[in-house]
Amino acid sequence: MIRTLPIWCFAWILTSCAGAPADGETASAIQVNGTDTSDVLIHPEWSKNAVIYEMNVRQHSPQGNLKAAQADLPRIKELGIDIVWLMPVHPIGEVNRKGGENKDNYLVQPGSTSLGSPYSAKDYKALNPDYGTWEDFDSFVAAAHDLEMKVIIDWVANHTAFDAVWTQDSTGLGYYLLDEDGKIQPPTGTDWVDVAQLDWERGEENGLYAAMEDAMTFWVRDHDIDGFRCDVAMKVPTPFWNRVRRALEKIEPEVFMLAEAEEPEHHERAFDASYAWEFHHITNEVAKGHMNADSVRAYLQREFVRFPESAYRMTFITNHDENSWNGTVKERYGEAGRAMAVMCGTLFGMPLVYGGQESAMDKRLRFFEKDTVPWGDYREMSFYRILHDLNHMHAPLHNGSFGVRPVQLVEEGDMLYFERASQGTSVRVVINLSGEPVEFKPEGLDGYRGIFQRNAGERTNWEPWSFEVYVKREA
Repeated sequence: MIRTLPIWCFAWILTSCAGAPADGETASAIQVNGTDTSDVLIHPEWSKNAVIYEMNVRQHSPQGNLKAAQADLPRIKELGIDIVWLMPVHPIGEVNRKGGENKDNYLVQPGSTSLGSPYSAKDYKALNPDYGTWEDFDSFVAAAHDLEMKVIIDWVANHTAFDAVWTQDSTGLGYYLLDEDGKIQPPTGTDWVDVAQLDWERGEENGLYAAMEDAMTFWVRDHDIDGFRCDVAMKVPTPFWNRVRRALEKIEPEVFMLAEAEEPEHHERAFDASYAWEFHHITNEVAKGHMNADSVRAYLQREFVRFPESAYRMTFITNHDENSWNGTVKERYGEAGRAMAVMCGTLFGMPLVYGGQESAMDKRLRFFEKDTVPWGDYREMSFYRILHDLNHMHAPLHNGSFGVRPVQLVEEGDMLYFERASQGTSVRVVINLSGEPVEFKPEGLDGYRGIFQRNAGERTNWEPWSFEVYVKREA
């Protein structure tokens, strides 16, 4: 199914706008100051206030399959989610498969329960049979679409499994970076011993560009997905991402692309969104007391110079890597978890929720084995729904240049106090980014209402890691 591209103003990309197109004129025909604007990155309009949910299909349910995951989609929708990102759904390689507990990185031993890393793809155009059939996959996508959610899948373009289908013939073998003995090899400088490095430097001449494009367009054309989260996107040449984005747009004009990278050039043509990795690391250091609100303000100054305002920057307090390898939200943030989530949900960027986060999951999920999310009572559902409703309802908090960047109302100290205001709405956020109580009276809140404490009033005592979001709308 191909959905129609809406026509909307290009002013967020261009310095001036030539006015609305005439009836029947498509975006590709617009001329601005004599310049053809047909080949520019246009974010899907539905993405302007979207929130992402990362689903680990293997761990999401006891069954660990798409049928069980589909049954949970209505609840995920109630969480305020717009995009469901599925971790890799391809068959997993067996040669050099990793296994064991997360503290170790060793190859599987006899009797291991390892299911392998989902990032070791055996066949780009096949579905992991552990997750179900093609009918199950298509049903999952259709159910998400019926709930007005989009589906993107994880795409690992930098490398494949050692026993990938491409390694089985001379043509496919030509896509790989071979060692001096003519054998496929893992990515150099890593411990990724379960995957084989593709030869992207010669990707155009060896056929890799065309083969990878064919595999990606297959999923959009034949299985109706809405885009991709691209693993270690910085290890693949930007010209390829630019090329494949154009190819995908011919099938689905409103395709959505997320890069696991933070390269400004990715936002010129290829990717809608990228990871705010530096910001994530700063939040962890603030929670430990190694950094403070001044560190956040200094980061924003760098961020807003480095990245264009149109770039979506994904913000998060956890994901599959952080949870399995670096610790749970509780381990890394202690009592600061909610404060960091509020900052990620309101300061800038597109918020991400990792499956289990809405249940305050305090468990490191084993990466290579079956290890179901302990769902419990979903105790954080209402908290995250409030945050996501803020993003959906208030234009200043929208993604990229659909929203506005924050203005700092306090220039130093432990209190982060900022405003995002546009279209007759002002959102002001106060967060105590320290483990100590602070006496602070935020100025200029006449006519505002508190979101988390409706009777917040003239609050002056801010406990460690406390916060409030205030909203004011013109009559």
